[in-house]
Amino acid sequence: MFAAGLTATSVNGLVGHSALIVGLVTSVFGAIALAYATITGDRKLLRTIPNYAWVAGGTALLATVVMMNALLTYDFGLAYVQQVGSRSTPMLYNIAALWSALEGSILLWLLTLAGYTAYIMKRYRKRLDDPLIAWALVVMFVVTAFFFFIAFGPTDVFANGEPGVTDGPGPNPLLQNHILVMFHPPILYLGYVGFTVPFAFAIAALITGRVGEGWLMETRRWALFAWGFLSIGILLGGWWAYEVLGWSGVWAWDPVENASFLPWLTGTAYIHSVLVQERRGMLRVWNISLLIATFALTILGTFLTRSGIINSVHAFADGTIGPYLLGFFGVIVVVSLSLIAWRGDRLRSPGTIDSPLSREGAFLANNVLFTVFAFVVLLGTVFPLIVEALQDRQIAVGQPFFDRLSMPIGLVLLFLMAVAPVLPWRKASTELLRDRLFVPACLGVVCLAVAVAVGADAWASLLAFGLGGFAAGAALRQLVLATRRQGWRGLVGRANGGMVVHLGIILIAVALAASNGYTRVGEFTMKVGEPVSFEGHTFELLEVEAFETERSQGLKAQVSIDGGQAYAPAITRFTLQGMDIGTPSVRTGLTKDIYLTLEKVTEAGASEAQIKVFIKPMILWMWIGGGLVSLGTILAAFPGKRRRDPRAPVSEPVPVGDARTGDEPEVARV
Repeated sequence: MFAAGLTATSVNGLVGHSALIVGLVTSVFGAIALAYATITGDRKLLRTIPNYAWVAGGTALLATVVMMNALLTYDFGLAYVQQVGSRSTPMLYNIAALWSALEGSILLWLLTLAGYTAYIMKRYRKRLDDPLIAWALVVMFVVTAFFFFIAFGPTDVFANGEPGVTDGPGPNPLLQNHILVMFHPPILYLGYVGFTVPFAFAIAALITGRVGEGWLMETRRWALFAWGFLSIGILLGGWWAYEVLGWSGVWAWDPVENASFLPWLTGTAYIHSVLVQERRGMLRVWNISLLIATFALTILGTFLTRSGIINSVHAFADGTIGPYLLGFFGVIVVVSLSLIAWRGDRLRSPGTIDSPLSREGAFLANNVLFTVFAFVVLLGTVFPLIVEALQDRQIAVGQPFFDRLSMPIGLVLLFLMAVAPVLPWRKASTELLRDRLFVPACLGVVCLAVAVAVGADAWASLLAFGLGGFAAGAALRQLVLATRRQGWRGLVGRANGGMVVHLGIILIAVALAASNGYTRVGEFTMKVGEPVSFEGHTFELLEVEAFETERSQGLKAQVSIDGGQAYAPAITRFTLQGMDIGTPSVRTGLTKDIYLTLEKVTEAGASEAQIKVFIKPMILWMWIGGGLVSLGTILAAFPGKRRRDPRAPVSEPVPVGDARTGDEPEVARV
């Protein structure tokens, strides 16, 4: 009788809540059981541990599937579906509605984290008797349990809604007018959450005292993949902002943008720094600290995004989870620092840097610069919050602050990207540097000359173009050497895959310098049939059209560029939310984009419209750079072919770049 009386709504809520509570209990007991079995050496109990990971992963997947079903079947008995669901929203955006608000985003985070935990368990299930593996999985169970608790308790994604509701407003209009909303958040989460894996191994290394180089072997590829996903997620966010928000930019130092950029900075420092520990056993404290900082910053970023303490187009509405996230962040920092202090003696490096003019010296400088960069971004992001909490007044830290402080750091990093790849380990002579930097320096001079020839005049932009060419020359030099000696197979491996990533980052940096420094903007009241000239282009308003869908209505202006194809910037009113959203229209070119927005129009068939025109140089190269970052990350994830000194016997491999061989460091062991 009770079963017959259950509605579809109560079934979704019951199954979702049940999945979350089972996942929470399983994760807690999994952590306790694994810790107990590791301490006592209970092998029989160890053999049961994988089941906990399978159940936790399965329940997270079940909860996500139930919520997706509720969204797609318009189950308005659930409060979350009432908040973001709508019968008039296309299926694509109803799927994306899963992560378009606070509760659903936590569910996606949980699914990603439980998936990582289950996969790590599958990969290492036969090595659970190794304390390093076991304690790493204990940490992952604890983090997973925390997010099960958040999803079940403070956010309660399966809470019942108000009775009698039969339709909802749908997602925020900004999140239902571009296909990138399907890809940007999930890929960003794969990076954000993925740093839990190397963090867990770092904590396990501190617990077991095995802080040498062994734990790095288990984490370096996971850190690389997490970094790659985070990089692409950030870039897709910039692309989404460019295509949707109508201000023609890709990065505005928004607090939520900064929340994803902070772990990217410390993660990038770690990926470089770990090479020194692997090669020379140095920078142990740096590497442990960078991983801990990266994971802690992901939690801090989650707090900033989901606590409702900041106003941002990216941020979610006020929620109740802020104190929990802030408390968890505090626990991470206190426990991690305590473990580092406990293992201080073992973290001492066995070697020292012989010369600042060496590969390890360059990586140490790299660490310092990225850490300073992260501090600057963190300070600018949280300082207004601190002032508001202490003095009850609001201040804003704007883009000029970030630009002024980040520009010199970025330029020095470009210089390091040029010099570091040609430096040998231990010490470099001035003659060696002169020989290896000659061609890259020539390319830098050529790029600088081209920039001056096309009209660049600002010193910061000129430095960016020149140093970008210098750094690109160093990366290309290494890739040419690698392919000359090993064919195309030489591109595979961490060293040369990293150079492909460098090329991508250089393209992004130069494109940002060009677009930010040399964008031209004009705003015109265009009349039908009367062309307007701007920056060597002509723009003609052909007509103003009305359009209407089940969920929206609006006006778009057909604007012909240079007498050719018409582009249609629009203003759309989403009727359920009552919001007007501008949609830009972009003509993409190899050297520049022409970006149109509709600022003001009266009605369909009007004889005039107010159009803003942005001429944006080199935007396309930013997306090409992102493609190179993706390709380089994949190449770097696979082991490269080791090259041997032909003079060395088979039983005695000699690392390339070693002082005994005189070989190029660019084809070093990966």
